[in-house]
Parts: sequence; C-alpha cells; structure tokens
Amino acid sequence: MPLGMLIWLFSAFLFIGFGTRPLTAQVGHPPESSPYRDIRKGHTFSATGGYFSGNGGDFRIGPHKGPVFGVRYDIRTASAIQLGLGIAHGSLDRFIVNPFVQLANRRSGPVSQSVTFAELDVQLNVTGGKSWRRIAPYLGAGGGIAFGGGTPADTSGYEFGNKIFLAPHVGMRVFFSDRIHLRAEARATFWKLKYPTTFQQEPVEEPGTAENPNAVIPSGGNLDEWTTSSWLQAGLGYSFSL
Repeated sequence: MPLGMLIWLFSAFLFIGFGTRPLTAQVGHPPESSPYRDIRKGHTFSATGGYFSGNGGDFRIGPHKGPVFGVRYDIRTASAIQLGLGIAHGSLDRFIVNPFVQLANRRSGPVSQSVTFAELDVQLNVTGGKSWRRIAPYLGAGGGIAFGGGTPADTSGYEFGNKIFLAPHVGMRVFFSDRIHLRAEARATFWKLKYPTTFQQEPVEEPGTAENPNAVIPSGGNLDEWTTSSWLQAGLGYSFSL
C-alpha cells in the first residue's frame, strides 16, 4: 500500500477516534480532574530533526536518504487551525547515472546532495484547542520549494535544481507543560524529477540497436517522473504569547 494512503488512513483513524471526544468526554469532569487541558494560544518556535528516505525515482538519482534538521515557527489562528513556516536542511544520498559509458559502469555512488526545504504549513488540531491527557494529534499539509545543491561528480547533464514539493502529514504533540512540547510527525513528500535529453542517447562506449536500445530512457520515454519519499520528523517546541 502506498505510503500516502497509509498516512491518510491513519489520519482518518485519528479523526474518528479523537475528533468528537472533547465535546462529550468533559461532561461530569470537574476542571481540576478533566483529562483535557487548554493549549496555549500564540506563537511557537520548534527545533526539528528527522530522517528522509525513499528510492530517488526509477534511476535512484533523486536525493532520497539521509538526516534533515531545521526550525519552524507556528501561530495558532483559531482553536483547531494553526499556520507554520519552516526551513530545514539535509545532506541526502543519491546515485549518478552516466548515459555515455558501458552499461556495467553506468551507475555509481552514492554521493551527497544537499537540499534546503522552505515550507508553508497548515495544521488541523484534531482535539481543537485542547490536549487529551497532554496529547494532541493533528493532520497537516505543507508545501514549498526544495533548493538542491550542486553535484560536481555528475557530468550526465542531470541536475536536481529547485523543486516545488507537497508534504501531507499526520502527527501528534505531547505536552510537558503549557509552554513546552514534543512533536512527532510522519509525512509523504512529493516532487517531480526531470531527466536530461542525454538519457535518450545511445552510450558511445556500448550503443544498442533500434530493437535493443541501451539508452537510459529509450526514445519516446518520459523525461520526468513524480516520486514519493517518506520523512519522519520530531521536534521540541516552546510556546509563548506576545
């Protein structure tokens, strides 16, 4: 089952399991013994870290494996909705495919590809403006631009460049106090890789035939591909009011 579908199924479970409980479970609980606690309104800064994984596309040349660290800022605009801005950076593994050489030598690596993520995020707090036993699950959708660094060792004509990405996610926050919390999040990251026209050329050192081409992408094949990567993330947040 695709990772994105698993995330959304888990999201639906969280919504069904928690979504209506704040309205019903508080009946009969005095305030001091209620399992529900108000989440502080205002602003939050978080330091985040995680691991980015995937396969890098059909040829594994997209950045797809390695640690990612960053910071984010959130503001709660309503009881259930908050907006976030984030920036993160990772040194991710990728492979090199050389379309000009013999097939046995075509792929090499992995090599390091730096990627910086700049993101706008919308988060829906499933339990509204409260936590349940200091836990607050959420659903979210993020999107932004991934800025790729150069890879001098790759002379194939392929460049990761800058990519628009989408990142639906599901997670939860665990509150140690009304100001400090830990967040854990699972996200699926989508972007499109574009391959150079050199991938459709026959390798000089081992050319194929019309019936059995040796090009990386045979003539008429697609020069772009959508890929999905998983991104597991955790962070420590501090909330405050201005």
